Amino acid sequence: MVQFDAGFLSDPDVAYTKLRAEKPVHRAVTPDGSPVWLVTRYDDVRAALADPRLSLDKRNAGNGYQGFNLPPELDANLLNMDAPDHTRLRPILGRGFTRARVESLRPRIREIADGLLSALPDTGEVDLIETFAAPLPIAVICELLGIPVADRPDFRSWTDRMLAPTGPEDVGLAVKSLWRYLLGLAAAKRAEPGEDLISALIDERDVEDRMSEAELISALFLVLGAGYENVVHQIGNGLAALLARPHLLARLRADRTLLSSTVDELVRFSSPSQLAIRRFPTVDVVIGGTRIPAGDTVLLSLASAGRDPDRFADPDDLDLRRTDNPHLGFGHGPHYCVGAPLARIEIEVGLAALLDRYSDLTSAVPHDRLRWRPSFRNRGLLALPVHVA
Repeated sequence: MVQFDAGFLSDPDVAYTKLRAEKPVHRAVTPDGSPVWLVTRYDDVRAALADPRLSLDKRNAGNGYQGFNLPPELDANLLNMDAPDHTRLRPILGRGFTRARVESLRPRIREIADGLLSALPDTGEVDLIETFAAPLPIAVICELLGIPVADRPDFRSWTDRMLAPTGPEDVGLAVKSLWRYLLGLAAAKRAEPGEDLISALIDERDVEDRMSEAELISALFLVLGAGYENVVHQIGNGLAALLARPHLLARLRADRTLLSSTVDELVRFSSPSQLAIRRFPTVDVVIGGTRIPAGDTVLLSLASAGRDPDRFADPDDLDLRRTDNPHLGFGHGPHYCVGAPLARIEIEVGLAALLDRYSDLTSAVPHDRLRWRPSFRNRGLLALPVHVA
């Protein structure tokens, strides 16, 4: 039985290497005591991500699944939906994240990144999570949604407490605070619409009547949370991987044409999304030769799939020139991440701005002494202290 204990979390890649070699699917138990099936190999994970028999709707859970419970007002989001509701809502939300729209944001994202970096010292030690990796995606997603600058520190505080609670009441209080804020923000945007995503979604709700009020607020909640957490961790994880390999950082500094392939390689190699959102078979299914009963909880390991040697040559090597790279870091199939185009640009622009700002960038602590958030679902750094010059 796989346990997501401290030993597992200290180096998940080592654990997943062993699990893949043993068999494709394992019985496991999550820290809250929920029994799950853990899928580890690339081909099985990719197929399962697109399998309509694996439901995201918690009403299909039949084994006492607990997980991350949200109030009904925030639960009507894409991560809890199957067709036809998912099919109806995804295009509405997706219109805010088209490649053309997010590409038009590139200059503004660079301005934000440069502004954050200009406030840092020219030399010395800085924590790149606190000063750069965290505030960059917050500023970007808040501008996209039209959230006032004065409200952004509160949003970050609520999100941090929700995703990395320090006490038993943190999650509930943070969720309630964020829900109340979103209700007020939606009311303000109804009174004074702008050229932002919230105003556009409100128009879909009030004029086109394509979504319910709960779906509107839940969509805002999802965009805020996902648009912040995963990008923060991916920038931090990627920088840590590059800092541990100075020759690759030097190569990227010398050849910026590698930025695009580097982003994909970092997502494959150091993805914060260790696991896809849980799924529940609506009928008995067979994955990797293992029969999984209907209603059981299935966890698909995106991180393990990205290191599968049956799909990627030298998977434990960070190869900035890797071209054959169909990683699953943003998912696959109908639930592929809506915000992936924006996330890619944020990571790419962030790396470029950081390399332009500092000619010398080295880790202030050994890689094996970096501190990670205690989560089996999302792997991210608590801090990334570096020497800059």
